[in-house]
Amino acid sequence: MITPIIIAEAGVNHNGNLDNALQMVEVAKQAGADYIKFQTFKADCLVTSEGKTADYQKNNCDADSQLEMLRNLELSFDDFKTIALYCKELEIGFLSTPFDKESIKFLASLGVDFMKIPSGEITNLPYLRAVASTGIPAIISTGMSTNDDIANALDIFFKAGYTSEKLTLLHCTTEYPTPMADVNLKAMVSMREMFGIPTGYSDHTPGIEIPVAATALGAVVIEKHFTLSRTLPGPDHAASLEPNELAKMIKAIRNVSVALGSGEKHVTESESKNQSIARKSIVAARDIKAGEIFNEDNITTKRPATGLSPMLWDEVVGTAATKDFPKDALITL
Repeated sequence: MITPIIIAEAGVNHNGNLDNALQMVEVAKQAGADYIKFQTFKADCLVTSEGKTADYQKNNCDADSQLEMLRNLELSFDDFKTIALYCKELEIGFLSTPFDKESIKFLASLGVDFMKIPSGEITNLPYLRAVASTGIPAIISTGMSTNDDIANALDIFFKAGYTSEKLTLLHCTTEYPTPMADVNLKAMVSMREMFGIPTGYSDHTPGIEIPVAATALGAVVIEKHFTLSRTLPGPDHAASLEPNELAKMIKAIRNVSVALGSGEKHVTESESKNQSIARKSIVAARDIKAGEIFNEDNITTKRPATGLSPMLWDEVVGTAATKDFPKDALITL
């Protein structure tokens, strides 16, 4: 049974407000997530003053440039120390995606369980080397990537001494929200087969059905954006789940992961008590006298399965009744 790690992606949906971030920790914990993940960056290290916003960002925030937008969404390292401590207090894992070398070093100093590499950094050689130098297990998002992009990134980690067990690939589509026709969920399976590395799914679609489907396809990690309210201003709120939806998604994922089972076909404990009720036995189709030969006309099969199995039909037909059998009596040999 595969039980995926569920990462509730807060991202920058705190809108640069520490109190909002702490409230999101509470929401993620209550929803049953394994981890909550933020984004750690220094805006001036991330984008130039000429950097433009994506269409989805233009539609959901008022900033004139990407730099202005990110400055408004930035939390300090001290803020993240406070968040990490609160996560520890509430017993939920703390993660954050670093977007620059300074943030990589900072998160490593906090002792995070995983380094999460965003899709936009998968072709950033010095960034990848900096992450690999930490030795911390890495989760790599692959939005906007080709197989060659993924192979090149993995090679950096292998050269740094990483094994496949310390790496996870997340299939995703970098569009917010992602059109269903662009999800291509089977690519998650293809990547697992091609690279021999555990794969999961980072979701940007509306609703919860695609993460649930990814669970059924063997995702080891599920990541999903959430927000305190989709009505809040900011780039990612519109494509995020609200608290009740996050809880529903996590419950559905947990149910599906349990329901997948071991793959071995067997009679379960819950259904075993129903065998005798639902299956049948060989019984007398009418009154049968002792010495009469059992045949297709005087015997039949009916519930319950407390007598001879109908699979013994050929062994019964042609033999003689050893006693009288009234109609519906269980046939014995």
